[in-house]
Amino acid sequence: MREEPLRRRIVSGSAQSEEFEEPSSLRPRRLDEFIGQSQVVEGLRIAIAAARWRKDVLEHVLFDGPPGLGKTTLAYIIAEEMGSNLHRTSGPALERPGDLVGILTNLERGDILFIDEVHRLARPIEEYLYPAMEDFRIDFVVDKGPYAKTIGLQIQPFTLIGATTRTGLVAAPLRDRFGIYHHVGFYEVEDLVAIVRRAARILGIDLRPEGAEVLACRARGTPRVVNRLLRRVRDYAQVIGDGVITAEVAVQALDAMGVDHLGLDELDRKYLRALIDFYGGGPAGINAIAASLGEDQGTLEDVVEPYLLKIGFVVRTPRGREATARAYQHLGLKSPRRRLTQAQENLPLDVDE
Repeated sequence: MREEPLRRRIVSGSAQSEEFEEPSSLRPRRLDEFIGQSQVVEGLRIAIAAARWRKDVLEHVLFDGPPGLGKTTLAYIIAEEMGSNLHRTSGPALERPGDLVGILTNLERGDILFIDEVHRLARPIEEYLYPAMEDFRIDFVVDKGPYAKTIGLQIQPFTLIGATTRTGLVAAPLRDRFGIYHHVGFYEVEDLVAIVRRAARILGIDLRPEGAEVLACRARGTPRVVNRLLRRVRDYAQVIGDGVITAEVAVQALDAMGVDHLGLDELDRKYLRALIDFYGGGPAGINAIAASLGEDQGTLEDVVEPYLLKIGFVVRTPRGREATARAYQHLGLKSPRRRLTQAQENLPLDVDE
């Protein structure tokens, strides 16, 4: 199946069902415990404090960013800070309007409804959400034809928290109803070092500072990845070494897993080689690259490309994806000289001519 390589990728920011992903003990419970994303944390701190001072429900919140950066953790923290119950679901899980109505009618005042992958909500379900978010009301249509009529059902005021990896796919009417919007970006190495050292203390792992630095540098700026690398390197250290994760042990373990010094794995390198070998470095459309790799287009757009774009290995142009000189250098290849387009060739060398 096409999704299997994604599930097996150790550097994927997406959740992996076989590990149940982030152990609950590793999730920070309060804003003071959350590491990184200082601008997001400060904005939430002010919004939560203001809502609590007014004794009101928090405005609806939308988190956007690649998988594994803490959007779900922030939803749990908001519920904890507000002293509210959190009800969790996902866009694909809500197949019929009745599924959503059942959840909304059971919410108590101030409860948090967290919808992951909110961009995948079906349009009929979105239509039910609009009055629920604005007026805390659900409108039912009973009967049909000339006997049809609308019945409004009042629900308790609540806070909807949506998380998405693709903001552009969130319908504009739904996006506009979120009062608070935050983009959750990739983490700095210093923040990842603090995160992995905290996780090591909780899990009772002997992690040396230089080992933490190696893990953080190869974690693709993603907390979920650095915690996953920690657990895999722990296994390696316990079997091959004495259980202590030093820089040397971390490098050996990650090299054996195919994770290089920039955090790229086999799928990343296959993506770059396909772009370079099959399409001359680009430009190439994402559909063509996905077909060449036998991978799902969404996997490449949501999981592979964001990090390659961040480190400057790939650029998106109107004509498609192009590999940069950095990508050639990383793969040990000679970067070709780009041929000028006809329009560029006709430009004068001296603007005064």
